[in-house]
Order: sequence, then structure tokens, then C-alpha cells
Amino acid sequence: KFVSSGSNRIYKTIDKIPLDLQHAFVAIEDQRFYEHNGIDLKGIASAAFSAVTGQGMRGASTLTQQLIKNNVFPNFVNEETMYDKVERKLQEQYIALQIEKQMTKDEILEAYMNTINLGQNCLGVQSAAKRYFGKDVSNLNLVEAAMIAGMFQAPGEYDPYVNPEKTNVRKNEVIDLML
Repeated sequence: KFVSSGSNRIYKTIDKIPLDLQHAFVAIEDQRFYEHNGIDLKGIASAAFSAVTGQGMRGASTLTQQLIKNNVFPNFVNEETMYDKVERKLQEQYIALQIEKQMTKDEILEAYMNTINLGQNCLGVQSAAKRYFGKDVSNLNLVEAAMIAGMFQAPGEYDPYVNPEKTNVRKNEVIDLML
């Protein structure tokens, strides 16, 4: 069970979360979500190639791995050594494979969207919909959905109250990827 008691979360089932919001998260965070088994080998290869060729570091975690990292390894930011990071990443990948055998893609996406940090003390998409738009998540439109999905990577940086210009650029990136 991923949701811990006492969290600032309002759980919503996948059927109450708009398809636009589901598609927005898949587009910006894990475009091959429906094709892989919890580990995106193409994403890992692409990230490795980018690092080796000096194009910068880029993430290769799937939505399933992000779900695990945020709920099973919440203290990952305190990792001291490269060994710690590699060990956690391998554990994360092993657990992702196991989760993908036990849960459907919709169940994984539902758990993910209900447990992620979206800034302003919003944990999950329902809390974010209420905080940023004053409405139930089921009533979000495409633009609102894209904004919320775009915030996950850096909630402080893409906070619409702090950086509205950056938030708008990021929202447009999400919409472009959805297209």
C-alpha cells in the first residue's frame, strides 16, 4: 500500500481522473509507459548516450520506478555515494518488475497520480486541482491538466504563483508532447 496515513492526499480512483491528465503525465514523464514492463531500456540507453556524449544528465525512470522512489525510498535525496545511488536504482528496477506483474497499468498510474508531490503541500492530483484551480480533479480541462503534469519534475520551479512564465512554458511543452 503506497498511501501513508496522515498525508495531505485526497485519493481519487482512475475513473475520476480525466484522460487528459493521465495522458499529460504519460507524455511528459514516461512516453513508453504502456509498452514497457516497469523498466524502459530505450530510455536507459538514451540517458546513458546523453551522459557519455556530454549532452547532460537525463532521467530514465519510468512512472512505476518513480512511484517506488517516492513511496518506498523517500529518503533517496540523502544518498551519499554513487554506490548508494546504484544500489537504490537496482532495487527500484527489481521492485518495478514485480509491481508490473501484480498491478495493471491503470492501477500503477492511479497510485502514482495520488501520491506525487505537486508543490504547495499538494500530494496527489486532487489536492493540486483544489489548490491551483479550486475544483475537483474530474473537472480539469486540458490546459489545467497539462500545467499540473508539468509541475511534477520541479514543483518549486514550476509553481504558478512563483514562476508563472516558467509554468506556462512547461505547460506548453506538455501539450506539445501530448500532441
